[in-house]
Amino acid sequence: MNQRIVYADNAATTSVSGNVLKAMMPYFTEHYGNPSNKLYGQGKYASAAVENARIKTSAALGCTPEEIFFTSGGTEADNWAIRGVMSAFLQENKKHIITSVFEHHAVLNTCAELEKKGFEVTYVPVDEEGIIKLDELKKAFRDSTALCTVMFVNNEIGTVQPIKQIGEICREKGVIFHTDAVQAVGNLPIDVNVFNIDLLSLSGHKIHGPKGVGALYVRKGIVLPSLITGGAQESGKRAGTENVPGIVGLGTAIEDAASGIPERTARLEKMRDRLISELLKIPETRLNGSASHRICGNVNISFGSIEGEGIILAMDLKGIAVSSGSACTSSSLDPSHVLLAIGLPHEVAHGSLRITIGDETTNEDIDYIIETVPQVVGKLRNMSPVWKN
Repeated sequence: MNQRIVYADNAATTSVSGNVLKAMMPYFTEHYGNPSNKLYGQGKYASAAVENARIKTSAALGCTPEEIFFTSGGTEADNWAIRGVMSAFLQENKKHIITSVFEHHAVLNTCAELEKKGFEVTYVPVDEEGIIKLDELKKAFRDSTALCTVMFVNNEIGTVQPIKQIGEICREKGVIFHTDAVQAVGNLPIDVNVFNIDLLSLSGHKIHGPKGVGALYVRKGIVLPSLITGGAQESGKRAGTENVPGIVGLGTAIEDAASGIPERTARLEKMRDRLISELLKIPETRLNGSASHRICGNVNISFGSIEGEGIILAMDLKGIAVSSGSACTSSSLDPSHVLLAIGLPHEVAHGSLRITIGDETTNEDIDYIIETVPQVVGKLRNMSPVWKN
């Protein structure tokens, strides 16, 4: 008898949808021309496909196509936004960045590198639910502040930040606002003008698009230095032959995701809430993050007296793919900086489990997870020297 397989790590990556794959395939085999060569048919066809994807991406964000720049993913977009803004403001002697304590490492590590070069960074705290403290944020602004960067949705605990309010504060202060929206795009309606967003990062592989492609939205009037020099691609800002199949896939994926947000949210929230309710019946468990301001597919729970790595390995033996936090730090034995930021002790943070459901998750999958997790937790606790029944 074949073991049941359940994939529940959609915050790390998603499968490429059939619709996306179908849209991409001709650009591998038939329309493989270089989009920079517009003097003949193949090149024109490829160039038109890139621009069509740019239109689809901009439509999902409420901006113009000229404000979209394709990248290799969210990490590159984050780096370009942060380094680019700070480089642009050097002559004005604005060397201060505001961010939160529990950003993705694409932001935190970039800020840390800039600190080594003489830039200053203020890390604003979050409350016990993982929501940034707006009063502390307001206090962080200085005359030398050039950029505020706060993620839209936390990738580990799924908390949705008050992005509109943050954008309003930044607009009042005359500071550029960037948000890492990798986990938000396709899950929440986004209009960069309504939310007062100046720069936004996104990635294709979180929304059933391909890996290795993403985008950076740059509000008209903000001039970033070129990320890569050597050609005129992406308005001269990112040289190199475009990844046409990947860009086409991203355009299709974001169009599909944005058009189905209400139905998707309603379906996933029911499964998410049932999963949370059942798992919290296990003794000494707690939900990490906000119960109300939470992305529809995220469940993050800590189990006392056991290690998260042990849970993941045991779940994998049962055919269930889950994680303990960000895929970008999965090899680290340190407790999650996100869970520490919301006040969890080290020993509790170590015992966390992130389950992220998605479009392919069924109610039967949820049943199997609900059945399996208590078994795994019970077995590991029976082997734990610190567990007292």
